[in-house]
Amino acid sequence: MNGNFLIVGLGNIGREYDLTRHNVGFEVVDYMAQLQEITFAADRYAHIATFKLKGNTVILAKPTTYMNLSGKAVRYQLEKHGIEQKNLLVIADDKDLPLGTLRLKPKGTGGTHNGINHIVETLNSVDFPRLKVGIGNDFAKGFQVQFVLSKFTIEEIKIMQPCLKQAVEMVQSFVTQGIDRTMNLYNKK
Repeated sequence: MNGNFLIVGLGNIGREYDLTRHNVGFEVVDYMAQLQEITFAADRYAHIATFKLKGNTVILAKPTTYMNLSGKAVRYQLEKHGIEQKNLLVIADDKDLPLGTLRLKPKGTGGTHNGINHIVETLNSVDFPRLKVGIGNDFAKGFQVQFVLSKFTIEEIKIMQPCLKQAVEMVQSFVTQGIDRTMNLYNKK
């Protein structure tokens, strides 16, 4: 069954946030757009790029609202394109997963992630899929903000490059095979 999918990579706009841990959601959708040879264009609350994948329309979105107000962009794009929440996939960093680890989940709270928490609050629902990208938690108590806003080291980038490739594969599988099959294929790796 074909449909429309909204794939939202979370991050902060601005050069100072490029290649930071908190922007891995942007990195995944940027990489996907690069592979599809498409570019992002400004839209309300987000930069958008669209392509077809096996009969499905895939809309990539990078919110321009900054992380803590991501829900505004997600709600607007869902409504604009008439997309069901089950066809929404939010990609975000997760400090509780080891660096380079990927986990697909069908629903849940945002925990300590303010971007996901704002989406939950704005949609008034925890029932939307998310792809968590592990950034590790190598920071001293009280320095979480500095850690997530810091840039990856060269060694960490080497770990993250195959992670981005696999994240794109997982997004493609989510669109073409569904969340259950994708979780079975990838979450155990």
